[in-house]
Amino acid sequence: MKFIIVTGLSGAGKSEAMKALEDIGFYCVDNLPPTLISKFAEICYQSKGAIEKIALGIDIRGRSFFNDLNDSLEMLEKFGYEYEILFLDCSDNILVKRYKMTRRNHPLASNTDIVEGIKKEREILKELKERSNNIINTSNMKPRDLKEEINKSYTSGDTKSNLIISVTSFGFKHGIPMDADLVFDVRFLPNPYYIEELREKTGEEEIVREYVMKSDVSIQFFEKLIDMVNFLIPQYIKEGKNHLVIAIGCTGGRHRSVTISNLLYDFLKEKNYSVLKKHRDHTLR
Repeated sequence: MKFIIVTGLSGAGKSEAMKALEDIGFYCVDNLPPTLISKFAEICYQSKGAIEKIALGIDIRGRSFFNDLNDSLEMLEKFGYEYEILFLDCSDNILVKRYKMTRRNHPLASNTDIVEGIKKEREILKELKERSNNIINTSNMKPRDLKEEINKSYTSGDTKSNLIISVTSFGFKHGIPMDADLVFDVRFLPNPYYIEELREKTGEEEIVREYVMKSDVSIQFFEKLIDMVNFLIPQYIKEGKNHLVIAIGCTGGRHRSVTISNLLYDFLKEKNYSVLKKHRDHTLR
């Protein structure tokens, strides 16, 4: 089990870090009172694999509860529960700018003295920072940069596992899928609809696939589609996208779009991407 305690300076990006961890499959609980950490860990470890990745967000908002954190961590060690601490740091001047921008006051600031609040918090968190396994300084990071750093640190180097690709065939006469990120129009490919013995079949059948792909144009198109997909997917992964919908459309969504969607799905599976397939309109008339 992966058990991470996410903490750090207020305004350093804990909320963004928790969102990033949730996106890669962590069960996230924010601002749990430290006195409950050991009990929560016990429940998770007894779940027999139902929960495999947990992230707990702990910060100074707990005030008096926060003083119990060291005791709770010692309890985890006593019971043999393994954990990591992710500490988010940031320079004072950047933190001040962030608070000024959001027009919020620091939780430890008195009389709106943000600098004094940051100083107090650094002192309180000093020991916790020293025992942290991973310290990320977000001073020069945008949210997308922090997400990329989280992905890099907690996905065991498998960046493909974060992206789910859905390949959807559809018919333009039934409308373009609303959730499509990429839309490819294959109405220029040979149309089995005009072949009487193929008209009532679908692109799921080999005879239809062979008819569509016997054209040089079809072969060239699919090669160029693969080239584009090979280029685009790593860019989406780098951007931090978690779900990509590729929609392939022909007139009715029955023959050509199904054929190309199946070929693309097979290709992506061979590349070890997490990929889903849906033929939206192939049974419609």
